Amino acid sequence: MTSSLSDGQSSLPEPTTGEGFRSPTPGLTAAFDPGRFHDGAVGIVSRLTTYLGDRSVRGLDLLDPAVLLKAARALMTPERQRIADFDADRVNQIVDLYTGTGIPVYSPGYMGRQFSGVVPLAGLIDLVGSVVNQPSSFYEAGQLPNVAERLMAEELNRFIGWDRDRFAMVTTSGGSLANLTALLAARNRAFPQIWTRGAGGVPGSPAIAISEEAHYSVTRAAGVLGIGERQIVRLPVDRVGRIRPDTAGPVLDEAHRRGLRPFCLVASAGTTSMGAFDPLEELAAVARRYGLWLHVDGAHGASLLLSDRHRDRLRGIEQADSLTWDAHKMLFMPAPCTLLFYRDGTAARGAFRQRASYVFDEEPDVYSAYDSAEKNFECTKRPMIMPLWTVWSVYGPALFAQKIDRLCAVTRQAYRMLAAEPDFAVAHEPESNILCFRYRPDGLEPATVHRLQMEIRNRIRGGGRFFISKVDIDGVAALRVVVMNHLIDADHLAMLIAEIRDIGQRVLRGSAAARPGQRNGSHS
Repeated sequence: MTSSLSDGQSSLPEPTTGEGFRSPTPGLTAAFDPGRFHDGAVGIVSRLTTYLGDRSVRGLDLLDPAVLLKAARALMTPERQRIADFDADRVNQIVDLYTGTGIPVYSPGYMGRQFSGVVPLAGLIDLVGSVVNQPSSFYEAGQLPNVAERLMAEELNRFIGWDRDRFAMVTTSGGSLANLTALLAARNRAFPQIWTRGAGGVPGSPAIAISEEAHYSVTRAAGVLGIGERQIVRLPVDRVGRIRPDTAGPVLDEAHRRGLRPFCLVASAGTTSMGAFDPLEELAAVARRYGLWLHVDGAHGASLLLSDRHRDRLRGIEQADSLTWDAHKMLFMPAPCTLLFYRDGTAARGAFRQRASYVFDEEPDVYSAYDSAEKNFECTKRPMIMPLWTVWSVYGPALFAQKIDRLCAVTRQAYRMLAAEPDFAVAHEPESNILCFRYRPDGLEPATVHRLQMEIRNRIRGGGRFFISKVDIDGVAALRVVVMNHLIDADHLAMLIAEIRDIGQRVLRGSAAARPGQRNGSHS
């Protein structure tokens, strides 16, 4: 239904007060009307409730961008001279287009990425944050978000194990920003003069030691910091993507001989490719021996700390200097919401060294003690902690632990099912909820394996009932599932296996038909 309230700017003179100051037009007032907000919210929530209730197995409806562009443009009001009347039908169509073209994160067919369907309560609190609009880098601008950040830091540190009087936590908009911020703190500790004088006066070349499987945000940070990708020290990994501590020392020694000065070792707790967990305890010993800051990128896997069954994957985390932990992954929160922890809270303030009278108080007080702006890049920052703190406050930590345990158990089930299939090859045993594998029927020549996996993934994405991803392992593509939905069961896994097999066979038959005289699957 279209509202009958008209703006009237084009035909009526603008109302004025007794002093000649113009009053808001009816259209402007209507756009901010609480009643209209209520009516619009009811309609949107009703549609989202239907969306959440759809448990069908479905993949991504990947549209031609030109088609989507046309559909989206058609939903834009042609009005340019006045504020258009509120059109509830237009809003509903926008919501339907938004949900209909998005990745179906609540469907059991969604197994492709590391972000999850959120705990619904978290979405409602995110709405509150959007309406209240309290930037949370300063206590005076977002009082409860800053208190909630302190409370969640205390709650989660119980699982990390750092000194409660020394550690610190700050929220950042994503794991990439958290990794960059931690590396800044590590660099400034190793080279205190670099913030003001630059890198020109630093003896040697600052360098970072990372896994060959490290997330691309770490190498990107090296470029942003002016270190350069050539100054990155790559530490060898084993066959499942874990750093080998026995080889780390010799590699670091060689780096020193080349004139590099590594200041930080970055380990992973749940690599993006295969979900591998580096041996933190052993790497902490390496870091101590070489005087390195140990940063753990636990964007995906740090949440396993909440699980009694899986916490041992992060054995040694208490010896790290900093930790990146994404709540929008395995804590099932709206993105982005990343938690950056420091073992020593003074290091958090060491990442940035600036003065700005319009935000930083010259004389700290009880309020500014809760400010986080001096510890992160963002001045205006969403109150991203509020959904997590609210869900934690309402349900407690068991909600997260049980879902994590369920996701890991389903992934183990997928591993057992695939390992039992003679025409599939699993690439590793899952350490969490990520599993990589390949469709490899008998007679398939090695040169064909990569293209076959790519074609299977593309066809599934283009029209199948599932959404999965792919990753290159040793230069050869593998199919990858990330189990993020607790409703996935063995029947869904069997359906996925059957669909992959069916598509793979059709691809191979098509290839054989296109190349007469060659064996099935021998195309290159």
